[in-house]
Amino acid sequence: MLSAIPSATLRGVLGYPVTVEVHISPGISAFSVVGLPGAACRESQDRVRAALQSSEVPWPLGRITVNLAPSGERKEGAGLDLAIAIGLLVLEGKISPESIEGWGFIAELGLDGSLRRVPGTLNLVEAAKCSKVVVAPSAYPEASLVKHCDVKIASNLSELIACLNGTADFPDLPEPPPPTPPDIPDMSDIKGQKSIRQALEIAAAGGHHMLMVGAPGAGKTMLAQRMVGLLPPLDYETALEATRVHSAAGLPLPDSGIVHYPPLRSPHHTMSLASLVGGGTGLVRPGEISAAHGGVLFLDELGEFQTSLLDTLRQPIEEGVIRVSRASGTLVFPARIILVAAMNPCPCGELGSPGGCRCSTNVRDRYARRVSGPLLDRFDLRVLVSRPSMQELMDAPAGEPTELAQERVVRARETATTRGVTYNAELSDSQLDEEVSLTDEAKKKIEEAFKKQRLSARGYRRVRCVALTINDLAGESGSLDAKTITQALALRAEPYESLSYAA
Repeated sequence: MLSAIPSATLRGVLGYPVTVEVHISPGISAFSVVGLPGAACRESQDRVRAALQSSEVPWPLGRITVNLAPSGERKEGAGLDLAIAIGLLVLEGKISPESIEGWGFIAELGLDGSLRRVPGTLNLVEAAKCSKVVVAPSAYPEASLVKHCDVKIASNLSELIACLNGTADFPDLPEPPPPTPPDIPDMSDIKGQKSIRQALEIAAAGGHHMLMVGAPGAGKTMLAQRMVGLLPPLDYETALEATRVHSAAGLPLPDSGIVHYPPLRSPHHTMSLASLVGGGTGLVRPGEISAAHGGVLFLDELGEFQTSLLDTLRQPIEEGVIRVSRASGTLVFPARIILVAAMNPCPCGELGSPGGCRCSTNVRDRYARRVSGPLLDRFDLRVLVSRPSMQELMDAPAGEPTELAQERVVRARETATTRGVTYNAELSDSQLDEEVSLTDEAKKKIEEAFKKQRLSARGYRRVRCVALTINDLAGESGSLDAKTITQALALRAEPYESLSYAA
């Protein structure tokens, strides 16, 4: 006796269809899973057995063989539990094969027979390619995003058996609530720091990576945490990509089931390489870079991160994707992010302050070398954050609220869409040459920066991108003048001098 039940398994952020073939033959009672199952798949026997018994279905007698086809791909996770149970129920005559034709089943089974959500449900439902799919109730908001199939839910195995046999109706599907904005601190909390606020606005509008260097207590973390509030909601395709990543990584999803607003990820400097770029043994999951897709990756205390860890950022922030290669193949994760980093000018943090630096020259040099030249060159904005004065803290009025700054950012991004990109940092060299022209005075400023060895070829491209974003925020068009180029160069160069301790 043989039954074949459609399901799916996860590999990276992509789902792959799996056919769960269940066979029962006479002989001594045994249960085996073949087809390159992972540890969680091999343990399905105990979960499925207890779930059937809790649903008052006796465990079948005989030799049970479960084949996960195709057999050449490794299967991980507990999402195949329900498909295995349905296959056994079909062979035992508890469910007719005709009643589940064209159906897929994706859920983990609890020992009490309950259906549980598995990571990557959205990706798995997309991959199952069935006209109808059964998932756990908690997984419905994300599963409902798949438009090509009819998603059904059941709270436990007994209820599902009754629904498939036609003796009961499937539960009513809940209406996912509309997306609600995340609770993000407002920019009005920041007093002073006018130039840094402007730099944050430029970074948000143009998708520019930003490095803030300043003494402890200057407000670097406070500023970075509020930057994500300047970004507009994600477009539908980016929101789906971000949701796939969060679901595959096992991160909590909003009640609406979709990551509608740009995420902010702020990992600790003690993180491992796999947690940053993605990986792991068995089930390869996305890392923090991909979890920030469409939003902001904030690295606080950049100088405390391992150098090898920081250098892995160079390729993803250039290409917008990250490739994780293993012996079994290469996985591609989305990673279109704005990288925002903050660090002290030296280990004690007092370099350039009235109190004076307590670090030796060797210690400062070693600290500065934590950020390699190639990575530093990829920061479009490198700004020096000074401590606000006591007068600013005590007497300065509240700053401009996030809402007003976000309106300017949205208008600037709308201008960028007329160029065929989401934001200016995505412009290619050929697009830049078409969109950007420099006045004679602006060209002289660029030439002076080259002579002082402050610009690489990448830097020349990025300076023009930043200058274009400054124009877009101001609502201006036409050639970039010397004033705008000078501002873009100043935003890129000032902390470089601080980091190299030339001052």
